[in-house]
Amino acid sequence: MKVLVTGGTGFIGQALVRTRLAKGDEVTCLSRSPTKVKQAFGDSVRAVSSLDQLNGFEFAAVVNLAGEPIADGRWSEKRKQRIRLSRVEFTEALVRWIGEQKSKPAVLVSGSAIGYYGSHRGDEELSEQGSVVSGFTHSLCADWEARASRAEMLGVRVCQIRTGVVMGHGGGALKKMLPPFRLGLGGPVGHGQQWMSWVHLADEVRAIEFLLEHDTLQGAFNLTSPHAVRNRDFSQELARVLKRPAVLPLPGWVVGLMLGEGAELLLEGQRVYPQRLLEAGFEFVYPELPAALEEIVGR
Repeated sequence: MKVLVTGGTGFIGQALVRTRLAKGDEVTCLSRSPTKVKQAFGDSVRAVSSLDQLNGFEFAAVVNLAGEPIADGRWSEKRKQRIRLSRVEFTEALVRWIGEQKSKPAVLVSGSAIGYYGSHRGDEELSEQGSVVSGFTHSLCADWEARASRAEMLGVRVCQIRTGVVMGHGGGALKKMLPPFRLGLGGPVGHGQQWMSWVHLADEVRAIEFLLEHDTLQGAFNLTSPHAVRNRDFSQELARVLKRPAVLPLPGWVVGLMLGEGAELLLEGQRVYPQRLLEAGFEFVYPELPAALEEIVGR
C-alpha cells in the first residue's frame, strides 16, 4: 500500500511509519523537517516538506498526524494560534490538495483528541456520542474534525481519531513523568481525582491500522483504553512498577504557572470510553494500566 503520513516524525507517527514499513508499504512523510525524516528512517521513506511536492503521486491512504505539541509550553494567545494553524488550517490545506488530485486516496485517518469533549467533565463516561463543554480544546478539535470531514464530499472515507494520553517507550506523556518518579519525587497532579484516559502506543498504532483496513468504518472514534483511571491511581501504579514512593503531589497552582490556561489538560480530565472501536471488533492488547506500565517501564 502507498501511504502518506503527515507528522511522521512525531511520537505516534514514527511508530506507525515503522509498522507500515515492516508490512511492506511504500511510505511518504510530509514534515516541516525532511532532515528529521531521514534521520529517523534513512532512505526507506520518501521525505517531502510541502503539499506541492506531492503533486503527481498517488496514495491509497493518508494518515494525518500533523500538529504542534499542545502541552509543551504555556498557552499564550500566540501559542494557541500556532496550535490551531498546525492542525485546523493544515488539515484544510491537505483536504484541498486531495481534491486537486486525479487519483484520490480511499481513506483519510485524521488526528483529533479527547479534548473534543471539553474540560470539567467529572465522572461522566464519554462515548463518541458524549456531550461536550465549550472551550478552546473543544473548538479546536471540532474545527479540526470538520476540516477532515470535507474529504467525504470527494469520495474519501474519513475516520477521526480522538486520542487520549499516549504512553510508550522513549516519548509521549511518560517521557516527562519518569525522571521525578524514578527519583522518588513523583505523585498525583493537583487533587488527583481527575480522570486520565490513556492508551498504549502499540494500541494507538494498531487502532489506526484497524481503521485503515476496515473499509466500512468512518466517522469519529475514541482512541483510549476502555479503562480510564484517576490521576492518583495512575501515579500509585507507576510508582509501584518503578518500586518508588509517590507521595509528593504537584500542586495545581504550580501547573497553572507552567501552562497557564493549558493547565486544564492536567488538572481537569475526561473519562472517555472507546465504544465504536470495541463495537467494530477491535481488541486492545493493553486494556489495563498495570500491564501497560509493566511493558513500558517495568523492564
